Amino acid sequence: MLNYLESSTRDNGFYAFILTSAVIGASLFQGVEFHYVYSHFLQFALGATVFCVVLSVYLYMRSLKAPRNDLSPASSGNAVYDFFIGRELNPRIGTFDLKYFCELRPGLIGWVVINLVMLLAEMKIQDRAIPSLAMILVNSFQLLYVVDALWNEEALLTTMDIIHDGFGFMLAFGDLVWVPFIYSFQAFYLVSHPNEVSWPMASLIIVLKLCGYVIFRGANSQKNAFRKNPSDPKLAHLKTIHTSTGKNLLVSGWWGFVRHPNYLGDLIMALAWSLPCGFNHILPYFYVIYFTMLLVHREARDEYHCKKKYGVAWEKYCQRVPYRIFPYIY
Repeated sequence: MLNYLESSTRDNGFYAFILTSAVIGASLFQGVEFHYVYSHFLQFALGATVFCVVLSVYLYMRSLKAPRNDLSPASSGNAVYDFFIGRELNPRIGTFDLKYFCELRPGLIGWVVINLVMLLAEMKIQDRAIPSLAMILVNSFQLLYVVDALWNEEALLTTMDIIHDGFGFMLAFGDLVWVPFIYSFQAFYLVSHPNEVSWPMASLIIVLKLCGYVIFRGANSQKNAFRKNPSDPKLAHLKTIHTSTGKNLLVSGWWGFVRHPNYLGDLIMALAWSLPCGFNHILPYFYVIYFTMLLVHREARDEYHCKKKYGVAWEKYCQRVPYRIFPYIY
């Protein structure tokens, strides 16, 4: 229902989210029963997976006719690898950019919708007049994360997914299946495994979440502002290292703390929205474990590309900022 909003010339993910919220709100007002999504959660996930396989086959077949200049830097010529990583960088139907659309809208907005479904399912199954505090915390934390991503959609244009990886099964499955169905594990768990969170504990979890968000948003905003206008007077206090490419590397502010402060903030937030589920099962912490491995692997890829691109300047940066993600640990 959101496809018609997409445009290759403007960022409108936040407005797509508003429209979706209005549609969901109107549906609830009309008495639509969303519990069906919870009771058929696996079937929906399998259906989305089948769709991703079909989409990935289409993407690979069309990429065989794509001009060389349209191919992804990550493509290798190996059919299996290219099917997975994506052969074409930004496949489009007319002006409709398939990868850019799928990167945020269906997965992130779907994640919020599924979380809402779980909140309603909890109230029905546990016979509650209002959602549990744990469920409210999980929904609120993850809603903030999604709204922030959609509001700052422009930052997506500088990520490795957009500038390096093609659009193949990896991103299609990640965007359309993994994000909405796996990232909602905390809310899914709470439906049938209630956990009472005290207000003092909730306060500590909220503080942890806010700390992670400040690091995450501060680091990303600082990076994006510097990329847009390195000579901005507001950034004059930041120290840099000049590179042979003509660009500068930030070595102070958030980016002088660790090499990937945005990853650090991301992981702190992930922990914060798992803690309301308690410690009786590993399922709510699957996301934290998986995300840690993902970001460590992504950091290694970043390290390789930056070292190749910036050479000696990158080595100097690493000497100035020795820790990659976790201060004094890694």
